[in-house]
Amino acid sequence: MLSLLSGVQSTSTALEAERIRMEVISQNIANANTTRGPDGKPYQRQEVVFEAMLNRQLAGPDAGGKSVHVARITKDATPPRLVYNPGHPDANPQGMVAMPNINVHEEMVDMIAASRSFEANLAVVKNARSMALQTLNIGKR
Repeated sequence: MLSLLSGVQSTSTALEAERIRMEVISQNIANANTTRGPDGKPYQRQEVVFEAMLNRQLAGPDAGGKSVHVARITKDATPPRLVYNPGHPDANPQGMVAMPNINVHEEMVDMIAASRSFEANLAVVKNARSMALQTLNIGKR
């Protein structure tokens, strides 16, 4: 039963990490056309960096599980893309507007991958719960 609980704990940290990843991707998509942020520059795409950590909360032979945590959220260093739009309020004297370095299609692919990973981890939790309930029912027979 102890290994079952550590598996659920590892999965719950992965669920939280994927939730954060989906939030960051959503922010990227929402700001795909933001040409001026608080710093006066176009929005910069953000990326989530995961880190695997040994689970030290449980002691003993069953404590070998790993968990996933968000190590940091970084800004993509790719420069903004320049688009010719002389009527835009943020256009430079040559009519070029600095747009965020976001490809909405790539962001959607990342969102689908994060969503699938979230669903897979949720299925692990559901199966672990079902196995725990079945284990409890064995003692009742």
